[in-house]
Amino acid sequence: MAKIKAVEAREILDSRGNPTVETKVILDTRHEAVASVPAGESLGKYEAVELRDGDQDRYSGMGVLKAVENVNRIIAPQLVGKDPDSQKKLDDLLIKLDGTENKSKLGANAILSVSQGICEAAALIKGLPIYRHVSELFFEKEKKDPLKIPLPTFNLINGGRHGAGNLEFQEFHIVPAPGKEYRQVLEMAEEVYQTVEKVLIRHGAIHSVGDEGGFAPNLFTNLDALEVIVEAINESCHVIEKDIYLGLDVAASHFYKEGRYKIRDRTLAMDTNELIEYYHDLVKQYPLALIEDPLHEDDWGGWSKLVGVLPDTVVVGDDLLATNKSRVEKAISEKACNALLAKPNQIGTISETIEVIRMVRKAGLKVVVSHRSGETNDDFIADFAVGVGADYTKFGAPARGERVAKYNRLSAIEEELRKTNVSS
Repeated sequence: MAKIKAVEAREILDSRGNPTVETKVILDTRHEAVASVPAGESLGKYEAVELRDGDQDRYSGMGVLKAVENVNRIIAPQLVGKDPDSQKKLDDLLIKLDGTENKSKLGANAILSVSQGICEAAALIKGLPIYRHVSELFFEKEKKDPLKIPLPTFNLINGGRHGAGNLEFQEFHIVPAPGKEYRQVLEMAEEVYQTVEKVLIRHGAIHSVGDEGGFAPNLFTNLDALEVIVEAINESCHVIEKDIYLGLDVAASHFYKEGRYKIRDRTLAMDTNELIEYYHDLVKQYPLALIEDPLHEDDWGGWSKLVGVLPDTVVVGDDLLATNKSRVEKAISEKACNALLAKPNQIGTISETIEVIRMVRKAGLKVVVSHRSGETNDDFIADFAVGVGADYTKFGAPARGERVAKYNRLSAIEEELRKTNVSS
């Protein structure tokens, strides 16, 4: 039986140039697994704590040397000699070592880097691709669903905290219609993405790129961004509501103040009921298949009402749920959304993320497995999405190396699954 020989962490940079944690799990079989963790810009207040140094003389306080030290000096000695194929047991040990509800002592970034590294190491010693190992963890002794590539949602225009600051809505997506092979979906998304740039140039708009690879134009309203994407879809010879739908990550908590929502599309700030009416009208005007965080993260009554008003729309909870078990339980009870946005770094371990996804699956909700705005070239999240049978993935635009790494990994997995199906 393979054993963990050493665990070594170091500080690296993410796609925004901020430090993050990379951890190497070394086995006595000479196998090595390397995991790096992402970081969010738009952070929900119910997320596990990402430990930063706070030293303003170094990376403006964003350094992670404390988290690195916690891995090397506190966590590593406890894992030496342990079996990496004991994910739940080792994750429970990490949680116990931290001892806080929100992982603020050791840092969720430190803990997740180790938890993910353990998962990857276990796949190595079993000779399995990571997605198959994750599938075994997720389904345990239950009958496994056939592995498939989730439907990607592509972020083409960045607003809110990911863009230039002039659009309140954080992300404007295209959502391919189901039924196509992944390689066809990726080709279609890239064609629309390239056409969006042409449309922006033609209209004299800025076409610089935001945090997640989508364009960050100087448009006047959020509806203008939707119109640009619709124009790009039409010009790229694809058909709206046949080939492609639209999606939004509103991130409404960030334009909510004193009980009201203020966006540039409306002269006056709106209360919850008025914003729900606005969304209802928006869905009539545009084929919105998916809408994420449409209301403030504690506006529970509004969320439940919105789900009833938009029964055919996938209403995704991100800040609302924060991949947090207690928040998910409440959302299921109150029917506050019909989909979970799953981010492992919101909760801090692979086992806890899997547990939350099992909960929403049992309740009949959909699952969207997501990246973060501050990413690395690590493509683990693509394997994870396939392994847990996610309905959708959210990896940003089909551009920038840290985003493309995930999309290219899905391409490789599709090829492997195709060969497996042919041989079987």
